[in-house]
Amino acid sequence: MSIAVWAGGADSFAQTATGVKPDPDLAAMRAIRKVSEPAVNRAAFDIKTYLRENPLAPPDTSSPRAALESYLMLMEEAETIWRNVRSEFQESSNRFLTPEQEHRLAFVRAMFDKAAGIFDLSDIPDTARKSASLETVLQFQEILDRIYLPALEDVPGAPAGSFLNSKAIGELPERWKLPGTDIVFERTEMPGNGSRFLITKSSVDGIPEDYELIKSFPSRQDRGDDLYAYYIYTPGNLVAPKWYNLIRSGPEWLGNQVLSQAYWQWIALVLLSALTLAVPVLYHRWSRWRPVPLSDTRRKLRGLQIPSIVILSVLAYRYLIEEQINITGEVMIATGTISTAIVWTATGWLAYRIVELISAWVIKNPSVPTRSLDSSLLVTAFRLVGVAVAVLVIGYGATQIGIPVYGVIAGLGVGGLAVALAAQPTLENLIGGIILYADRMVRVGEFCEFDDLSGTIEAIGIRSTRIRALDRTVITVANADLAKRKIINYSRRDQFHLKHRINLRYETSEAQLNQVIDGIRSFLETHELVAEEPLRVRLMELGAFSLDIEIYAYIQTSARDTFLEVQQDILMKIMEIVHDSGTDFAFPSSTTYLAQDSGLPAVGREWREERKPADLASDSERKAG
Repeated sequence: MSIAVWAGGADSFAQTATGVKPDPDLAAMRAIRKVSEPAVNRAAFDIKTYLRENPLAPPDTSSPRAALESYLMLMEEAETIWRNVRSEFQESSNRFLTPEQEHRLAFVRAMFDKAAGIFDLSDIPDTARKSASLETVLQFQEILDRIYLPALEDVPGAPAGSFLNSKAIGELPERWKLPGTDIVFERTEMPGNGSRFLITKSSVDGIPEDYELIKSFPSRQDRGDDLYAYYIYTPGNLVAPKWYNLIRSGPEWLGNQVLSQAYWQWIALVLLSALTLAVPVLYHRWSRWRPVPLSDTRRKLRGLQIPSIVILSVLAYRYLIEEQINITGEVMIATGTISTAIVWTATGWLAYRIVELISAWVIKNPSVPTRSLDSSLLVTAFRLVGVAVAVLVIGYGATQIGIPVYGVIAGLGVGGLAVALAAQPTLENLIGGIILYADRMVRVGEFCEFDDLSGTIEAIGIRSTRIRALDRTVITVANADLAKRKIINYSRRDQFHLKHRINLRYETSEAQLNQVIDGIRSFLETHELVAEEPLRVRLMELGAFSLDIEIYAYIQTSARDTFLEVQQDILMKIMEIVHDSGTDFAFPSSTTYLAQDSGLPAVGREWREERKPADLASDSERKAG
């Protein structure tokens, strides 16, 4: 079947039999083949040759007639080659297909893929669309072979190869039903391609049922055996391998069929499913008996093995059931969807493990202290990145099996407020952890006091912080709560405060007291770890039972053990200075005097008598004034 075209400066299709003028631009884009005659000559455009020699060119779906005609031509070409290759292989002694036969089958598959372009397959998940489209193509062909098919001239539209423009397409009816069936061609808007006539989604869903109803009817075209039945009940891809002869020579019940699968296919599916499940389970059990590596990097490397084995096992399982056992129909869609979900979930798991491995490698860098807040921050940051990457990978995988993840995410805006309120404690703790990191209040390994508790920081996580208390118990505090507390960080001290009071006996003379004060000051001024300023040694108070001397200084060290050692040396030296001065330390005591009170001394009484008249006069003047 051919349509005349101009192959020259105009590069446009000629007037078609229906009188509808094609779009010159579309014709120029799709006429890829070049004619050998001069440009001024008229050449014939053969749509059949064009579709065969241009694998990427879509079928003409600009009208119901063009779509149906393109399909019939593609299927005629593909079936002829398919039957020839199958006959040649079965009659030969070769165990495998030759490269030339593989090439011809690849061409057949390309023709089937092109023929699937007249169906609206948008309801079928991407993971199963290729196999499901092939089944739909073959079932539809068997249906057409058994029903009344009207003359192509009676179908609305122009012949295949016209590639009508948008104006001509707009003059066609919106829908056209294949006579005697529920199969409908309907105008469909294709993004970037304008309007096209495709078999509707509901019609595609009904094709398997229509085939089951009509498959027992004789073929009007007398094409031979049912190619769809041959395809679904035999192993291999289009051509059954030689090992299938073993199954055919076995018990007859192996060829019985249920749910569009032969018994032997069900047996193979169950065995392969059990084997695929057993491989990662057995490996996991075996790995539990292996010694755990001491290196953190090697432990992270071992963590990559399980998800990798799951991915490889499922991919091998998918290849065997689709390419060798040839599971088809609803069972194929179900297994394909489940296996794809497992692969993408394991891929997200693997991505998380890879990020963990990278974090372990980065933390091993000598420039990052392993016990500092920097390493803790890196671990938390890498975990967040790993979770984000895993969620993105799994989300993309969900779109491959038909789950509208992006629509779900957009829909979360409606319930976003409720989700935010429910997750408020978690978000509060996450922000509290960020505040701890940003303000650098504490580091891992530092000794701190938090109001009513104290201890050493062991880990700062996303939600909480773990503290090792002095009694060796572990205290877990939410980050939000910890960020609100008064934090005393003892590990950040650059100097230790030395402040003591020594109590000398009241029997100490003034000379002895000066000797003690000067001796202590001289010793502190010459000590290498005592700061020059401030430094004070002063008599501070005449106490109830002692002379109190205050010692005030700073020890230049940030290590508590060093401070305690220096403080001990200083205190022992003070004891030596006090004893060398001939005095001693006081201890709480009191003295009781047993004597009769004789009033003021005589000198005091005389002074009082002399002052009394004058004081009385002064008091009288103050009252009068």
